[in-house]
Amino acid sequence: MPQQDEKNVVVRRADRPGDLGWVVMAHGETYDREFGWNTDFEALVATIVADYATRHDPAREAGWIAEVDGRRVGCVFLVAGDRPEVARLRILLVTPRGRGLRLGTRLVGECLAFAREAGYERVTLWTNDVLSAARRIYQGFGFTLTDEDHHHSYGQDLVGQNWTLDLRSGAPGTSADRAEPGRAAR
Repeated sequence: MPQQDEKNVVVRRADRPGDLGWVVMAHGETYDREFGWNTDFEALVATIVADYATRHDPAREAGWIAEVDGRRVGCVFLVAGDRPEVARLRILLVTPRGRGLRLGTRLVGECLAFAREAGYERVTLWTNDVLSAARRIYQGFGFTLTDEDHHHSYGQDLVGQNWTLDLRSGAPGTSADRAEPGRAAR
């Protein structure tokens, strides 16, 4: 029998009713509370989720949900990029209730394992420099910063960053397959 302070942690596919709606809601609420981002960000996440829901190829694209004690607390998605050998990591989030359990690392690990199995050579992502916890996760997996650009989005002045991970053994990340600005990885 588990001790009272132990938590039941599960990372699973985002394939249950309510998962996709939760992803949009959780991003909107969390980023408003923590960074003061407006509904433009929630609209971006809704577009990413709607595109995934209506057009994803299950052999090449997937999403994951992290749960703690049966409640959703995190997510990440992997979708095809503009070229067949490139995937994009999208909308990584761990809510405050799920933090401290290394769920961000587990979610990104699932995403990258799937990318390798699906035959991708590179994974790109776009994020903002204020998301330092996510950036540490990406760096821990070997993503390299390819460029950054100042922009005003979601009601804030931000610095967008493009990151790349080359999945081919021993190959360094390159800037040739940058994620397009304005598309979030969070």
